[in-house]
Amino acid sequence: MKIAIAGKGGVGKTTVAGTLARLYAAEGRPVLAIDADPSTNLGSAIGISPQQVMAIQPIAQMDDLIEERTGARPGSQAPFFKLNPRVDDLPETLSIEHEGVRLMVMGTVQRGGSGCVCPENIMLRSLVTHLLLHRQDVVILDMVAGIEHLGRATASSVDALIAIVEPGRRSIQMARRIRELAADIGIQRLYIVGNKVRTAQDEAFIVEQTGDLDLLGIIHHHDEILQADRQGRAIYDLGGEAVEEVRAIKEKLDSLLGGEE
Repeated sequence: MKIAIAGKGGVGKTTVAGTLARLYAAEGRPVLAIDADPSTNLGSAIGISPQQVMAIQPIAQMDDLIEERTGARPGSQAPFFKLNPRVDDLPETLSIEHEGVRLMVMGTVQRGGSGCVCPENIMLRSLVTHLLLHRQDVVILDMVAGIEHLGRATASSVDALIAIVEPGRRSIQMARRIRELAADIGIQRLYIVGNKVRTAQDEAFIVEQTGDLDLLGIIHHHDEILQADRQGRAIYDLGGEAVEEVRAIKEKLDSLLGGEE
């Protein structure tokens, strides 16, 4: 199963991605969690200690590795480099494991823009392609809103794209933009998850404003989410209603996807 999660900054998509990863791992399934968001907070949401998270070097910043695999050093203006570098060994060698979840941190291409034809961007795209097309793990990608690491070659392998929204027009507008981007590259299944819902009015607003989108579930505001953030812990480890709401979303997703692997 391959799940991509996107949304406007601050809506809680990383918390959802990390909790889903832990829930799937608790079933004994191999899970690869891919942090493709520049904020690189997925490790904390999985439950990895702040010290370990800080020690992780994003792959986009591994200039020596990128040069070794592509034949060109980032920023070197090399006219030629490999467009299909070897990446199949990287999930084991460049991931950190916690409670059955392997985490990989992609990082951000700093030179030339996210769409540049540069060694580091080729490296990241090749890795995402490998993870989605050739791995049997449950793969969960915590994306930027622009889903920039996905392309037409990998779209058919994404079982679901989940857009996280909060009770505000800007985040719902972003979800619609994500739907447009997903349609452009052929992703068929887009679902919405409402988050940070405090009142019945908040929930009604999300339901009304996403009426033409597939609403997967609602996550209410819970004190344990703030508590986990302050302690640098995963909400999965604290338990409580928030985890159960994410569990219900996971179970509904599994049902909709028919138990796809």
